[in-house]
Amino acid sequence: MPIPAPNLYPPFNIVRLSHVELGVTDLAWSRGFYVDTLGLQVTHEDAGHIYLRAMEERGHHCMILKKADQPSVGVLGFKVWDEADLDRAEHWFRGRGLPTQWIERPFMGRVLRTCDPFGIPLEFYARMDRLPPIHQQYRLYRGVRPLRIDHFNMFSSNVDQSAQFYSDIGFRVTEYTEDAETGRSWAVWMHRKGGVHDVAFTNGTGPRLHHTAFWVPTPLNIIDLLDLMSTTGYLENIERGPGRHGISNAFFLYIRDRDGHRTEIYCSDYQTVDPDLEPIRWDLKDPQRQTLWGAPAPRSWFELGSVFDGVPLVESDLKAQPIIAP
Repeated sequence: MPIPAPNLYPPFNIVRLSHVELGVTDLAWSRGFYVDTLGLQVTHEDAGHIYLRAMEERGHHCMILKKADQPSVGVLGFKVWDEADLDRAEHWFRGRGLPTQWIERPFMGRVLRTCDPFGIPLEFYARMDRLPPIHQQYRLYRGVRPLRIDHFNMFSSNVDQSAQFYSDIGFRVTEYTEDAETGRSWAVWMHRKGGVHDVAFTNGTGPRLHHTAFWVPTPLNIIDLLDLMSTTGYLENIERGPGRHGISNAFFLYIRDRDGHRTEIYCSDYQTVDPDLEPIRWDLKDPQRQTLWGAPAPRSWFELGSVFDGVPLVESDLKAQPIIAP
């Protein structure tokens, strides 16, 4: 199927991805992983929640860890330009027959809760509490020195349909993987903020969250994190990498927490702000698609993901497979 053409005048203006809520079974363990090891900063915590931000972020949080009986993902959050865009978003989603609800969220103004056609829970807001800058408080830097949240990657049972829906609300395709036998998209990368992606969709049983990514200063920060994790009890939480993606050209590492939530540590992709930027096509069987150096990903990377709370799963009917490590 053809890749959607850029929608330069969407029905409402999304600035960027913003935050994710992860249901975790052990808040203390998760704090040790995300705060003490990765280096995210705590902005609020209580008996049931920990709110986190990265070093360059001025908004109150980019990740919420919520105590839960079972691991899941509560919501993916996006920032819109202004309050009028929130009203336009509600009108647009209702017009598509998708549920809308105004909800209360700590540290945020009006929040619109809705979902995409596959059931992924989404929320949109224009205002979040602003915090003083900390990017020059170098005494706070630790772990992998995460600077900002970068993107979400989701498993989708129909990547072409996901790409079309998110194109309709203004996300633009930068790169995609095509299955040559069927002509269908196996994965797509789409952006709002001018990097390679704010959201990506990978073929598989979905919807599930494949990973949340954080941008870090340099590849050397990733090496430092690997040394730290391998000597502080987190060796088994290292899943894949380090390496350099063919798609996006980014240097990467994938790690998974005790509940199975996957985080990508990410740097060195490229600028995509031009409105006429042509998407880059990759063949599914190209060994440099996954890793520029040719190393395939492990099977867990293609099969394991985090479920969205209360959202039923659908198996993809596209059975094409990339190269998988033995």
